[in-house]
Amino acid sequence: MINLEELKLYLSILRFNSTYVDGIQLYDEIIIYMSRLKKLYFSIDTCVINNTIKINLPSNEDIQHSFIGRRYGQVGSDVHSIAIKKGISRCHIYSLPYQFKYFDYLNNSFKGGMFDKVRSLLMLDSRPFEHNFFKVISQSFPFLQTLRILNSKPQQNKQQSSTILFPHLILLDLAASHVDYAEQFLFNKNTYLPRLLNLSIGYESLAMVTNNFTNDAARLSCAKLTNLDIEKPFVRSKNFHQYFPFL
Repeated sequence: MINLEELKLYLSILRFNSTYVDGIQLYDEIIIYMSRLKKLYFSIDTCVINNTIKINLPSNEDIQHSFIGRRYGQVGSDVHSIAIKKGISRCHIYSLPYQFKYFDYLNNSFKGGMFDKVRSLLMLDSRPFEHNFFKVISQSFPFLQTLRILNSKPQQNKQQSSTILFPHLILLDLAASHVDYAEQFLFNKNTYLPRLLNLSIGYESLAMVTNNFTNDAARLSCAKLTNLDIEKPFVRSKNFHQYFPFL
């Protein structure tokens, strides 16, 4: 591909007993062979599993330094220093401005920015996502349409002073998240979702956050839904039909 002038890379990499993909490896193994390359857009997520040997993984500062002097332009990076499971760590490197519709495996190391091309976001962490962090998400991804949250940890700070707006969100997936995130997103005083149509959630979480489909806190968000994905079968009560009139 020596004649290639434009390259887009969207990669998710799994490595064992290794380290992250950084600017040096990307340059030495790919870019150096493309002498005519004029435009490079990349989003590379590296998940490393180091169970059998101990490897000193680079910090976010180390990752940033690996891109200096190699004609990359501005580069963002997020290193997840707290493993989801023992021996597992992640690093996401991406060119800026970000050029992809998808942003996967975002965690609490994310510092914000402008990602106006992103339409689908996957959030994953072993630490809780707090209310103020979702403020950062709403501002950084202003045109987000699909949001999936994988987090089993309860929120520690539930004192919300303002309502968060996701004006374009159509699909919300909370099936693999703690019930606190149902309260975070379905309670209108916490988060306003004017276009939400599709919700994936566990039945226990839904019944708990709606008080068996009787309270008003989540009624506005739920009343607009046209699709509800619940894995376990259940019997629809009268209150359920009133809570979800379009199902």
